[in-house]
Amino acid sequence: MPHESISVFDIFKIGVGPSSSHTLGPWRAAQLFLQSLEQKHQLHQVQSLQVLLYGSLAKTGRGHGTDVAVLMGLSGEDPVTCEVELLDEKVQHIRDTKKLLLHGQYEIHFDPATDIEFLFTESLPYHPNALTFTITLHNGEQLAATYYSVGGGFVKQENEQATAAAAVQLPFPINTADDLLHWCRKTGLSISEVVMENENSWRNEEATRKGILQIWQVMKECMYRGCHSVGMLPGGLQVKRRAAELNKKLLQGRSYNDYDSWIVAIRAGGNDFKYILDWVSCFALAINEENASFGRVVTAPTNGAAGVIPAVLHYFVVFCDGYKDDRIMQFMLTASEIGSIFKKGATISAAMGGCQAEIGVSSAMAAAGLTEVLGGSQRQTMMAAEIAMEHHLGLTCDPIGGLVQIPCIERNTMGAIKAITASQLALQSTPDFAKVSLDAVIRTMWDTAIDMSHKYKETAEGGLAVHIPLSLPEC
Repeated sequence: MPHESISVFDIFKIGVGPSSSHTLGPWRAAQLFLQSLEQKHQLHQVQSLQVLLYGSLAKTGRGHGTDVAVLMGLSGEDPVTCEVELLDEKVQHIRDTKKLLLHGQYEIHFDPATDIEFLFTESLPYHPNALTFTITLHNGEQLAATYYSVGGGFVKQENEQATAAAAVQLPFPINTADDLLHWCRKTGLSISEVVMENENSWRNEEATRKGILQIWQVMKECMYRGCHSVGMLPGGLQVKRRAAELNKKLLQGRSYNDYDSWIVAIRAGGNDFKYILDWVSCFALAINEENASFGRVVTAPTNGAAGVIPAVLHYFVVFCDGYKDDRIMQFMLTASEIGSIFKKGATISAAMGGCQAEIGVSSAMAAAGLTEVLGGSQRQTMMAAEIAMEHHLGLTCDPIGGLVQIPCIERNTMGAIKAITASQLALQSTPDFAKVSLDAVIRTMWDTAIDMSHKYKETAEGGLAVHIPLSLPEC
């Protein structure tokens, strides 16, 4: 089997909520489509444009903001740098004027109400998350391109060939957990050290360090915002933000004007079990409330599961005295490799595998990262990842109203707590105790995904999504 090359920056991407597969992926697909038109010198020749959304993108696209993402991507906005607080205003302007400025340069007539079509009953065979851009040029020629949002913000164009980045030759090629363990044994390196050696194939170590610490900074800013923002989440479910209220309660009403003083105050509160538990939940809630509000988050490995890794990492920083850049790097590198192995051996797309592919994978990643930075061996680190996933197997994706809110936000708190528990179990065990390998649990997860009904794969057609009465406004 050929080895797929996945970087830490493929697993951790800065973007906009609420969904990596339904928001970030379609946004990136729109950008890729514009790039292809530019390369063919056809961008200025576009007379009309239509977007077709298939499968899961159609069924839960409005709740996930797929239409918003496509509009922003076609307008030339970038999810890493755009002003998220202006998204509503920009989208409304397009709807009101029925004009779209392609790539911010070429104006065409575009009515989102009719030119973005949600094909609820149609699905393409390669992946449930598919979208097609069709254009008519001024000379009458018609062109079309189809893209698949395959989870975690990864996008594939139909019939695309492997890119140079994907084909990079790594010193330690890894597809499976056994591959990873082989290289650790052969070299004596830790998991994070093996990953860093592979990252050096793309860029120098200083660039990797800078990029990871930027990812960490975005996570910190997102969490701080989420712990200090009140109100209702958008979408019509009338879900009230809870992180800010819990933050205020835990700090006994005291407020802090910057992240660092806030962290110091949290640490000063002690190490009582309930106190720590409340803070881990608060951290996870904060991230995913921001995600649900179209805030800037980091895929970890997806947006819907974006709160697990930052929550566990903040547990380490605050309560395990882990506030050191080298430790943050170690955690992130280890976690990313576990995520990439799950992607290669199974999926990180809820539309393919249910929520086990998102919360389950993020919990496994966090458990592994935490175990290594707490001094666990390579085998204990993989054991922790296996334990975390084993207890997420079969978890369905059944978002109420197609929104990344219920039960998604609370599931991040549970994934974070399970990750910490899995890490502790692994650290207190000898690896020989493990009867289930990480590769075995990955295979089991994929088998479970294949057997799982499509109703439980981000379609809002089963589970809580059909048993909770609600009345959402028309989008």
